[in-house]
Amino acid sequence: MADEALVKNKQVVLKNYVNTGLPKESDMEIKEKSIQLKVPEGTKDSILVKNLYLSCDPYMRNRMKKLEDSYVPSFEPGS
Repeated sequence: MADEALVKNKQVVLKNYVNTGLPKESDMEIKEKSIQLKVPEGTKDSILVKNLYLSCDPYMRNRMKKLEDSYVPSFEPGS
């Protein structure tokens, strides 16, 4: 088994703050790029986990809003 692999990586990225109503598909985008996976040197008995599904918890909804003075910062669109 190789120590390195080039794989496709998908990210769901917030495009727009969702200040009213429910989040829409247009408020997010899927970005895909290739990344190099490498097991760090000196690591023993490691495993790599692949996510098959993404779940958005209700808690994340408030982070999709532009909030001031929140105990948890808002997500930044595009990041």
